[in-house]
Amino acid sequence: MKSPTYGEIPLKRMFEIIKEYIKSQPDEKYHITVGTDSQNFNITKTVVAIAVWRVGKGGIFFYEVKNVKKINNLQQKIYYETSISLDLANKLTKALQKENLPYDVGIHVDIGRNGPTAKIIPEIVGWVTSCGYKCEIKPNSYTASGIANKFSK
Repeated sequence: MKSPTYGEIPLKRMFEIIKEYIKSQPDEKYHITVGTDSQNFNITKTVVAIAVWRVGKGGIFFYEVKNVKKINNLQQKIYYETSISLDLANKLTKALQKENLPYDVGIHVDIGRNGPTAKIIPEIVGWVTSCGYKCEIKPNSYTASGIANKFSK
């Protein structure tokens, strides 16, 4: 994983940093979100991001870039992005549970009511919520459509 604050770090260290961040001010409220965005070039550049927002007081984020064979089908690309987000959210949730830390992990998906992704909103939101996570779409999906998008270009 990468971070503007911590540089390049292994996944395990990222979990430790998140735990330390929460434990440093345990009485605050936190929202932890995972989101993925991708862009097509000669490959599909995919970026998954984790944002830890200390509500009203800023936050930290981490991201990872993966290059995969070009995915031309938009629906397949959204499913791929969502599966990456769910996988990382599951790992993060387990790490937080192991430490008995409060967690509010959500998934941000880069889909919205305007445009070609509108027709798959029910199935993507249903999939994410059936996995036990709150799902946000545009314009509220800042981890996917803001952070991940910035690094996928």
